[in-house]
Amino acid sequence: MVAIIGLAVFQGAFGSELYDGLAIIMLILVIGIAEWPQYARTVRASVLAEREQLYVDAAKALGFSKRRIMFRHLLPNTLSPILVVSTVQVANAIISEASLSFLGLGMPVTTPSLGSLIRSGFEYIFSGSWWITIIPAIVLVVLILAINLLGDWLRDALNPRLYRET
Repeated sequence: MVAIIGLAVFQGAFGSELYDGLAIIMLILVIGIAEWPQYARTVRASVLAEREQLYVDAAKALGFSKRRIMFRHLLPNTLSPILVVSTVQVANAIISEASLSFLGLGMPVTTPSLGSLIRSGFEYIFSGSWWITIIPAIVLVVLILAINLLGDWLRDALNPRLYRET
């Protein structure tokens, strides 16, 4: 909803000529603003969980500075949840862009996008040319599925507590 309102107001206030030139920047800003809370929650929860671990207490007892503890101990241990969330958020951003382009608020008509391809083929779906809509829709679904599978693989590969047989 934030993206729809923001892009509609921008397109209405500044006209479609200026919007066509700045569409990709506006999409990045609007989708980024809508998606950043997930990163913030994940980073905060990971750091709060890691700072209670014994190795942080040991580093404090050895007299390490807070900056060294943060960059050498906390940051490497919080990267795996951030990478997993990033793959899910990339998939969400792709779906958001495709949805906004389908509604006419995303990329301009002259710029190819999965959402605009689906929208342009939607007019021909009942005329017998169904593949104009179905092929970009299948590409979108396969792309999102591949990104989510990559996130699952990253979660399993980066989880140190996962039992692995060697």
